[in-house]
Amino acid sequence: MKFEDINFPVYRKYKNSKSYFKIIHPRLFEEIQLVGSKKIVKQVNAVQFPEINFVRDMVFNFSDMAFEINEEEYNAVKLLGS
Repeated sequence: MKFEDINFPVYRKYKNSKSYFKIIHPRLFEEIQLVGSKKIVKQVNAVQFPEINFVRDMVFNFSDMAFEINEEEYNAVKLLGS
């Protein structure tokens, strides 16, 4: 499967439920980190090789580190505490 076959955005969360991801396209993703009672939201432009590999892994090889989630779950976390 290739990136061209993916219907973006796709959503993932780490198995520990501390980080949530919205992969917007192969070079752009948004991350929500839950640190204690704080929420950190950042958008990352994947330009360096490790970031590009991270996006590829989160789209294609995520089962060891993350779960697939839907947009509603992602948005609920994003709105949490707002």
